[in-house]
Amino acid sequence: MKRSLTITAFAIVAMFCAAAAFAAPVKIGLMAPLTGAFASEGQDMKKTLEILVEETNNTGGINGEKVELVVEDDGSTPRSAATAASRMVAQGVPAAVGTYGSAVTEASQDIYHEAGIVQIGTGSTSIRLTAKGMERFFRTCPRDDEQGRVAKDSLVKLGFKKVAILHDNSAYAKGLADETRDLINKEKSIEIVFFDALVPGERDYSAILTKIKGVKPDAIFFTGYYNEAGLLLRQMTEMKWTVPMLGGDATNNLDLVKIAGKGPAKGYYFISPPMPSDIDTELARNFLKDFAAKYKSQPNSVWSVLAGDAYLVIVEAIRRKGADPAAIADYLHNGLKNFSGLTGPIAFDEKGDRVNALYRLYQVDAEGAFVLQPQ
Repeated sequence: MKRSLTITAFAIVAMFCAAAAFAAPVKIGLMAPLTGAFASEGQDMKKTLEILVEETNNTGGINGEKVELVVEDDGSTPRSAATAASRMVAQGVPAAVGTYGSAVTEASQDIYHEAGIVQIGTGSTSIRLTAKGMERFFRTCPRDDEQGRVAKDSLVKLGFKKVAILHDNSAYAKGLADETRDLINKEKSIEIVFFDALVPGERDYSAILTKIKGVKPDAIFFTGYYNEAGLLLRQMTEMKWTVPMLGGDATNNLDLVKIAGKGPAKGYYFISPPMPSDIDTELARNFLKDFAAKYKSQPNSVWSVLAGDAYLVIVEAIRRKGADPAAIADYLHNGLKNFSGLTGPIAFDEKGDRVNALYRLYQVDAEGAFVLQPQ
């Protein structure tokens, strides 16, 4: 009898040890452009989440369970994003962070939606993404209509009377260009002397710059991405043409200065959510300190930090309601109020848009630093 009890006790202990050893971790996905045109954004997104996951796990995980980060590369293209989303779904994540770029995010939306998985976009500002009624889609970045309003106000405040608007025909850039043009035309505050698109990915934009120069604008508003913005600034300098240039939030990346050079980039304006270094919270300060300690640098842009915000709200939802996607979505819609994120307070409206996310105006200084301008 004693021997039988001993065997039973050992069996119970072994069972609990096995359960502890093989307890399934909480999976959280990251779909990011680790390769392709926007690889620097994706690499920083991955670095940001690795820091935050490590911190979560070092402080007990989520309700005692470790977090496993599942990463898929969207390749910076819509086609690759659809493949990445399918792979993510197959790995059983309840929620996924990503991605950067409205067209790339849109290519993955239906896949996540049909699988019932929560998706949180991080750099996808196109209005239509949250106009489809997908109740499990959210974003931590603002929308293009708000950006268009701030762009129009900034152009007026800076005193420009004749403006050339240049986009790249992508969902994001064309949408922002249209929003800004419509607001300007409604108020008749500025004359739009040029409205057209360049072809992204080319190496020589001298022809379209010459065309814009011919209409003699006071300023250029470019709504595309940092790669092309950097080339435009550099080639304007090579043409010995000096005209102020303002960009949208997709040009908020330190690689812009590397591409353009400090001289050509000096004086460049762009609109963006606030950088973490401009947010006076302990959470933001500690994050930047940890990032610098681990990677000997700072994030290239705000978009990777907005991916961090997406991760943090997913963790908060799972901590409070569990890892069921329906429960996560319900909490993000109805329970999350003024959550303290890396970029400030976070809450979502009924469409999944972030509320109270204000754009600010930045300017590049002589050293290539992004300097917040007074409101």
